Amino acid sequence: MASPVLRSVHLYPVKSLGAQTSDEIAVEPWGLDGDRRWMLVDKAPRVITQRQQPFLARISAVPLSGGGIALSAPGRPPLRVEVPGPERLVDVELHRDTVTVAEAADEAHAWFSEILGSEARLVHLDDPARRRAVDPAYARPGDMVSFADGYPLLLTTTASLDALNSLIAAGDRPHEGPLPMDRFRPNVVIDSTEAWVEDGWRRIAIGDVPFSVVKPCGRCVITTTDQRTAERGKEPLLTLARHRRVGNQLLFGQNLIPDGTGVIRVGDPVKILD
Repeated sequence: MASPVLRSVHLYPVKSLGAQTSDEIAVEPWGLDGDRRWMLVDKAPRVITQRQQPFLARISAVPLSGGGIALSAPGRPPLRVEVPGPERLVDVELHRDTVTVAEAADEAHAWFSEILGSEARLVHLDDPARRRAVDPAYARPGDMVSFADGYPLLLTTTASLDALNSLIAAGDRPHEGPLPMDRFRPNVVIDSTEAWVEDGWRRIAIGDVPFSVVKPCGRCVITTTDQRTAERGKEPLLTLARHRRVGNQLLFGQNLIPDGTGVIRVGDPVKILD
């Protein structure tokens, strides 16, 4: 059996917007460098994601030096957004957490509000140490996360996607498959030959960087959203409900917490430590 290797690396500079890929990237205590340091909120102000606004998948945010982002969307002029200063701090709601963040410039709010047809404000997590929202059932004291839902990184494997696509092809809606990996919005994709082998991993190293594999990822409606067109179907949730349900969770992928920092690179070997 071939040893697993790192197939690809993905980050999401703005939570729920389109992905960016990288051949190598630094791992920080709260996740990949530049991953989900920006987020959209409504007037409440509560987080906005593809759950409410599937069109977010078609908006791109490219990281810039210094932490800023370059935004683009179909039919809209591009916009460059710099990291806001500490004079714009506000509290926002991210799921069950209240997080202190810095508001972007007003032109960024106007740009997103016009695209989405409702009030939207862009905010930046200027200090990731402010959000210590990792589930204490799986985390150690001091573990932290940026604007990801609950854990610093998400891992998926190629063999498990192949197995899932085979199940979709044999199910009620085969025309919806095969699904690409981007439906699951992973950070690291591992080339593997055995489906669901990641369910048994507890600690791994990607290159020289160790990680704890802490919890399977429960999937939501975002996985039914085509990341190129923003159109929605029923898969993979129909098939996951039949074959990968544990309690009320439909599982695909594994959540990771870094046990150290360093740089990971496409092609790095993945060692199973436990």
